[in-house]
Amino acid sequence: MKHTGWRKPTPGLGVAEQLAQAGERVAVPKTRAFVALKRVGAHIGLKAGDMMLLDTLGAFTQAQDWEEGQRPIVWASNAYLMGQTGFSLSALKRHARRLAEIGVISFQDSPNGKRWGRRDTEGRIVEAYGFDLSPLSARVEEFEELHTELQAERELCQRLKRQITVARRMIRARIEAALSSALRGPWRQFTGFFEELLDRLPRRHDGSEQLERLLLWFKELQERVEAAYLKATVATEPVENTDDKDVQAMKKSQEMNPREVISEPHILTTNQLNPVSSNSSEKEEAAGVVPKGPAEERVDRELEDWVTEVRKKRTALDLPTIMQACPEFASWARNMGGFLKDWGDLHRVAGQLRPMIGISEHAWNVAQDRMGTQVATAAFALVFEKHSAGEVSSPGGYLRGMVEKAGAGELHLERSFYGRLSGQAA
Repeated sequence: MKHTGWRKPTPGLGVAEQLAQAGERVAVPKTRAFVALKRVGAHIGLKAGDMMLLDTLGAFTQAQDWEEGQRPIVWASNAYLMGQTGFSLSALKRHARRLAEIGVISFQDSPNGKRWGRRDTEGRIVEAYGFDLSPLSARVEEFEELHTELQAERELCQRLKRQITVARRMIRARIEAALSSALRGPWRQFTGFFEELLDRLPRRHDGSEQLERLLLWFKELQERVEAAYLKATVATEPVENTDDKDVQAMKKSQEMNPREVISEPHILTTNQLNPVSSNSSEKEEAAGVVPKGPAEERVDRELEDWVTEVRKKRTALDLPTIMQACPEFASWARNMGGFLKDWGDLHRVAGQLRPMIGISEHAWNVAQDRMGTQVATAAFALVFEKHSAGEVSSPGGYLRGMVEKAGAGELHLERSFYGRLSGQAA
């Protein structure tokens, strides 16, 4: 990156200059470049003010500036740009800096820091210093591919949301029907977990990975509810086409032990899983409560185990949570790696950003060996975010401390990420 000492260099500005050099080697119409960017602008972190400034800069360029071998450089003054956008000087600088850090424009600085330029008789730029829009040309195919992927992602999310809606309506209908008919079954447990899943429904924009997990949980719950409902309704159906001997035998058996003719267990919420005392059974029978048998206890345990397993899975970190909780890291990651599709992409970017905050290769390798690639990557994102916010002065030492906590079973990354999300919402 060209640097004359008056602007503080950063890796982001260096990448922007590399993109500008690549953009000079291709010919991309201005309209195509701007359409490609605007379709993905919000996804890569651009705000409305950033786009307004970019539109103003783009209007200053001419068609020949976007030809191969040329650079669309804008040398408009701050006063002109402030007049066109309505920004204050500080806001103008802030938006320009964000555009450069994200890799949409590059700064071409003159020796004295002034913007200026001149064109030849054919209108082509001969020499210019100012805002260089060449990175747009270099990234137009990347943005178009990203737009295609985002469209596919949106369509998938819409399809998953429709399937979730169908599943939750079926669950609600079955539970309400069972309760209104006083059918036996673990309806209280089902209702509690159903409400938990409803709380997890996306309020804004969840990725397809989260929605797929949520749909899986709804479908599993639906299957269990349907099975319990079917068994309960079968158990309450009247006996038909039974000869007198069979009827008399059933009545006699019921008189001897009324629990033997109950084919569907009556699930109760209780802390006593195995009532082995005859006294306790007698008390329950006297109170009109049928104590649980082995089958009922097994159903209770299976349901509880399933709910516990799902709750554990829900605490697992995913890419959207990490990127939302660590916006500074997310900005750098997208700037370095473009569209991040999976943990492999995030791990690769983490390795590229590692030297920037002073974490040694040895410390990074140790973290990966002891915590695993995925956990180490999530930990790095947190360290990077805290270091950027001034909360951590020694990233390498902080990462080593996290490795030690992980070894002792005391590392709870999900709490840190969700804590940062709560702080953002506050």
